Amino acid sequence: MSTLLLKLSAPLQSWGADSRFTRRATRHEPTKSAVLGLVAAAQGRRRTDEIEDLLALCFGVRIDQPGVMLPDFHTAHNAKGESMPLSERYYLSDAVFVAGLEAERALLEGIEDALLHPVFPLFLGRRACAPSGKLVLGVVDKDLVAALREHPWEASLWYRRSATADQRRLELIRDRLASDGNDQTQESVQDVPKSFSQERRQYAWRDVIHDKPVVVDEPTMVMAGSSTHRPMDALEGV
Repeated sequence: MSTLLLKLSAPLQSWGADSRFTRRATRHEPTKSAVLGLVAAAQGRRRTDEIEDLLALCFGVRIDQPGVMLPDFHTAHNAKGESMPLSERYYLSDAVFVAGLEAERALLEGIEDALLHPVFPLFLGRRACAPSGKLVLGVVDKDLVAALREHPWEASLWYRRSATADQRRLELIRDRLASDGNDQTQESVQDVPKSFSQERRQYAWRDVIHDKPVVVDEPTMVMAGSSTHRPMDALEGV
């Protein structure tokens, strides 16, 4: 099996799994439904199209930079100009995740190509949350767990430089595998999409494991005065 790795990074992200009515919460990590929705949008699928083939993908995510929870009080008006109920929405600010989808290489390469040439715009949880930087990290010939454990740390440079020992322990959250056994389940999340239809959205439950953290090395720091960069040299002789 192979794994397609994605870098989910943006000024704002939101990954709702149990939002109801006027309070729209976000989980601390991307949901499977949102990432599969990202793939479906890239492939040009409509909300009413079948997605059974995507549900077979094994999913996992590594939290490289957890970000900060950001609340927002949202106002809106309907087509008649009437005020809608005030809603409370939550986002993750400056978060970075590495997500993985495991399947046969041929299938993943097709998904990779779609994400590089998407039919519909891509967003991270909500339409206002466009991804920034490089989204597709590529397909590797490793299983999901190995791919997430061995991929380099994708956190921002400023975060890596100031990270404590505890922050260098990256949380790894993934689907429970058949080899794990039923007693390994640590959480159940209702984020497996049965339908993306706006008229009748349906989500099933999946068993999730919070795996052993991925420990990354402390980055090599650049000491003040050690740089050979001398921008004023260009003005010599002027």
